[in-house]
Parts: sequence; C-alpha cells; structure tokens
Amino acid sequence: MVKLPTLIIGITLSISSHVKAQDNAILSTVTSTAPSTQLLEVAYKTFYSHTRKLSGDDITALRFAFGFTNIHAESSLCHIDNAYIHTQKVDIPLIVSAEQRFSIPSEKALSLADAKIMLAIREQTNHCDINVQIETLPEYLKEQYTQADMSFILNQYMAFFDEMGGFMSFLMPQVSGLQLRFEDDTLNADLGNQLSIVQGILRLSKAQIGALKDITLPRAPLRITALTESK
Repeated sequence: MVKLPTLIIGITLSISSHVKAQDNAILSTVTSTAPSTQLLEVAYKTFYSHTRKLSGDDITALRFAFGFTNIHAESSLCHIDNAYIHTQKVDIPLIVSAEQRFSIPSEKALSLADAKIMLAIREQTNHCDINVQIETLPEYLKEQYTQADMSFILNQYMAFFDEMGGFMSFLMPQVSGLQLRFEDDTLNADLGNQLSIVQGILRLSKAQIGALKDITLPRAPLRITALTESK
C-alpha cells in the first residue's frame, strides 16, 4: 500500500513509494485514452487531505500545487494533457500550468461525494510519483513589492509550518526567509541593497525582509516559496 505523508516538511515533497496502477489505495483505474496517454484516476480525498490544512482564517495567501515527479527524469514532472474532477453529477475542469501542476478547490462535499481526479498523463503511470508543493496564490505574484507585502507572505508561511507541526513542532523545519523563482532560469539581475536574482532565483532572509524597502523586479515571479532550515 502506498503510504501518504501526514506532514509536509519541505517546499516540495514527493511521496516515497511510487504511484502504481495496481495499488488500489490510491488508484481506481488506469486506462489507455490514446496511444500517447494513460488516464489516471485518483481519489479526490487523496488531495483533500492536504488542502484542508489551509482551511484556517490565518492562512489565506497559500495553496497546494500538485504534480507527478517523473522518477526516470531528474527534476522533471510527468506531462499532464488534461485534468478534471469527476462526480456523478458534473465534471469540473482543472487548469494545468506550464510546469505540469494543478490546484483543486478544497471542498469537503467533494470528498464526501467520493469524487475522483481524472488525469491524462503521457508517461507510464508507474513512472510518476505524486508531488506536493506549497506556494503563494497567483494574485500575490507581481513586479513590485513593499516591505509589508513580503512580511505578510513570510508570516503566512510561518503560520503554516507552526500549524503543521503542532505538538511535534520540534520536528518541523523553521522558516528562514522567502525564495522567489522566475520562469527564466537564466535571469540574473542586481536589484541593489545587496539583493540579486541569480539564475532565476531571488532569496531573501528574514533579516533582509525586515530591512527591505520597496522592491521592483524585472518581471513577476513564477512562484514564491519558503526558505527553511532545521531547528
């Protein structure tokens, strides 16, 4: 049986056991939809077990983005041609990003209704591991930020990791800053005040965020995630 994690302790976490077509704990069916794709059916509650952790009023700027790590291609996700939520009454289309990730509405009713996530995947499904990423919502990705903007996002991640840890918080990493990743991984830019984008990544420590003034970026980042370190 595939064992799902109960704690998300990093920016990206891939489930250790491979998702396999014969494992009915996660998959209901894997069928061929075309010569180049397979249809993967995953229980909605598999994803809802993560998204419900963001239901608190104090965490409003973050979301989970899901993908499938290609175990035969380093740092690569399996290609998703189509994705939707299937229920007995309606199918709900899901948007798949250029990075091959998707997010889902977090609805308890869909979990109770035994909804399924249907995915048309190009690779063999037993080559794909579920991959979970916590990131900012798209509306927080822009070219200009104030110190208050960055502090708000930082505090969102700190609240998330605190809630995830609970009474076992000593096992959780602590948030040490923010990482802004840009679509162009060759992007290099000097932003002044000892801040630089290097190969498409801008890293900001807590101290830098605390001392930050308004910052203008050459373009909006692709995503913002937390920098973490062991306690």
